[in-house]
This record gives sequence, C-alpha cells and structure tokens, in this order.
Amino acid sequence: MQQEQSLNMNLSQHLAMTMKLQQAIQILQLSAQDLRAEIEKEYLENPALEMEYGDGAAESGTETFRAEDISALAHYLGEDSGQPRYFTDDQEQSAEAAAPADLTLERELLEQVNFAFADEVERAIATFLVGSLDENGYLTLSVEAVAEAMRETQEHVAAVLERVQGFEPAGVAARSLSECLRIQARQQGIYEGLVAAVIDRHLDEVAAAHIREIAEAENCSPADVQMAVDIVRKLNPKPGNAYGSQETDYVTPDVLVQRVDEGYQVTLNDNYVPRLHISSIYQQADAYDDKTKKYISQRLSAAAWLINSIEQRRETIRHVVEEIVRVQRDFLDKGPAYLHPMTMKEVADAIDVHESTVSRAVANKYVELPNGIMALRKFFTANLAKPGSNEDFIAAQARAVIETLIKEEDAHKPLSDQKLCALLKERNMDISRRTVMKYREQLGYPSSVKRKRY
Repeated sequence: MQQEQSLNMNLSQHLAMTMKLQQAIQILQLSAQDLRAEIEKEYLENPALEMEYGDGAAESGTETFRAEDISALAHYLGEDSGQPRYFTDDQEQSAEAAAPADLTLERELLEQVNFAFADEVERAIATFLVGSLDENGYLTLSVEAVAEAMRETQEHVAAVLERVQGFEPAGVAARSLSECLRIQARQQGIYEGLVAAVIDRHLDEVAAAHIREIAEAENCSPADVQMAVDIVRKLNPKPGNAYGSQETDYVTPDVLVQRVDEGYQVTLNDNYVPRLHISSIYQQADAYDDKTKKYISQRLSAAAWLINSIEQRRETIRHVVEEIVRVQRDFLDKGPAYLHPMTMKEVADAIDVHESTVSRAVANKYVELPNGIMALRKFFTANLAKPGSNEDFIAAQARAVIETLIKEEDAHKPLSDQKLCALLKERNMDISRRTVMKYREQLGYPSSVKRKRY
C-alpha cells in the first residue's frame, strides 16, 4: 500500500504586539500617581533621560554620567535590555524599609502611655489596656478580667483606665457607647441637663427617632430634646476610626474641568507628573565606537518612545474628557439628576478612536469638577450598549433625584417614600414605593419618621 505524502502551505495573518506598543497601552491606563512612579522608574533605568518636576527643578542623567563614562557604561551593560544594576538587592531593601510607617491608634496611645505613666506597673497596665482595644477604640475586656490577667487589684486597674480614658482621641477606652459619649461630653463641659439625660437614659430612643417619647419622659418640649440630640450626635461614637493600619489613599485628579465664562475648560493636571527630556550629551554619538553608538541608539529610541507615549496619553485623555463635557453639559450645570446616558463607543466614535482606547483612557482616572472629584468611569453606563437594557442608568438617575429631594426637603415635614414616589412620577420616573425605599436606604437616608426635626 503506497502512502501519499503532501505538503500544504497555509498563509495566516496575526497582530504581534511589540514591547513598545504594550508600554504605550500600559501608560494610557495608568493613573497620575502610577504614571509618576513609572516615569521615575524609567528615569533610573535610562540615563538618556532628564527629568523635570512641576516646580522647575530638574534631575539630569548628565549629573551622573559624563561623556567619557558612556562608552564604559555601554560595555558594562552590554546588549542587555533589562534593568541596569544601579542598586544591589540590599540597597533596594533598605530603601523600602525606610518608608514612613502608618500612624495607628495603638501607636498613638502607647506614646501617650509612655508620657503619662512613670510607674512601671501602671505603665504595664495601661499598655495592656491599649492592647485590648478594638478598631473603634472600645475596651473589649472588663476591669475584672484585666485585673486577673495583670494580677493587680480592680481598684488599681480602674484608676489606670480612668487616666487612659482621658487620652486622645476623646472617648477612647470606653466600654459602651454611653460611656464613650459621656467621656467626650465631660471633656467638653456639656455633660449636664438634657444632654446628660439623653446619653445616660435615651440612646435607644434617639436611634429610633422617638423625640416625643423622650420629651414626655423628661417633661420638656420636643424642640429642647431635638437640640440636645443634635449636640450628642456631634460627638464621635467610634473614636478609633480616625486611625488605621493602612495608609490613606489620596486621589489625585488627572484632569481639571473649570467653569470659564459661559462654558467649561478642560486642563490636564500635570503638576504631579514629572516631565522628561532627552539628555543633550546622548545626542552626540558621532565620536563613539560602534558598540557605544548601538547602546546610545537603543537608549535614545526607548526614551523617545516613552516621551511620545506620555504625550499621546495626555492628548487622548483630554479629547475623551472634552467629549464628556460636551455631552454632559446639563450634568455640570444642574447636578447628578441630569446625567445623560453615554457609552464608551459613542465617545470613541466622536473622537475617532477605538472603544478600547476610551476604556483605557478612563481607567483609574479621576476628574476634578466644580462640585467635586469624580471617577471618569462613572460617566458611562455600559449596559446601555444593549438595546432596552438601561436599568442601571435609570437607577442611578433616580437615586440622584431622591438625594436632591431629601436634601432640599423641609426638615419639619420630611418627604415620605410615597411622596418621593409621586415626585419621581412627575419627572417621568415611574418607580414603585418599595423601590424608592430601597434607593433611599442605599443612599444612607433613614425613613421620614427618623428624619423629622422638631
């Protein structure tokens, strides 16, 4: 049996994404903070770059690499395109270890313990108490339990606890909500009369907004009780929440939208991002040997591509935000209730780019508007890409209207869910009372009974 052999050739086409293209896409997705870190990293890796901060202070690779050093540096690096070995592992680890530590409640209190207690035994008891606080600043153990663990008398522990309860933040080391508020009220000199009565006897009624019941029990007017409750509500029920074990994340807006005359101006926030330039010494390669010239060419090419990618990022973000501002003029003029449905594809078509480019341009980005900072992604409703599927947008718009109505209501006659439902229908939003109640709760507003003021 003869076996047939044949040779087939198939021609296929595919897109190979180069490292430079990947870098450009990555840079487009970076937030302002991440872009700053990426620029500083690239500056360290590529001596052909000069870096200038927003204040005009420049850092130049020429300060480290002189003309006569370039040839030796090229031979040292060879043809390796990886990261230059500017630091040893030990140096890198030391730099990371030198980062400032987070300020925690425990650390803050222990500093006060060391200052307030000279006696070693009392300092040990206070340290044990601080270690027994929860994240809200409340003491999780009883005086009896602490005394037994420390092999001290309850009286001694109670005396130390009283001093710890005088530390900052006010109300720390309390064993209950009423004790926490009582400590703060005493420190402020307001623990008297109705304020003291509300703290000691009526916190449950305050939570349920039973102002009239408190007034009847204390034989006073609801208005007086309302005033006392307002004072109590200004106290901090969770004094430990001001501290944490994680570093606070600060949002840096990538774009600023400012009202100018009758319109709005879009400006890129470049103050936070360093500017890059090509080092002049690397532009003079004629005097070097071929190997050095190749090294210089590679570094210059990488530097030029990086600078171009950053500039392209700026232009893309600016075009995207300008289109958002054009479409969302009512939102900017009148507020969240007037946000128009908008998809990334619509913006992409308007500025003549691919939809994925818009998606990357708004990823991890924030815009500072005249009324606050907002994530760029919040302007888009992805589900609107499907016909008839605009539930998410309607819900967002309804919540915005409900929030506006509640903020503008008469506090003495707050709007019920049924009344909110009727007002929404006047705006062509046919939403059931149960759904209105759900949206109100999602916004964090209590019922009209609990919002009522006297």
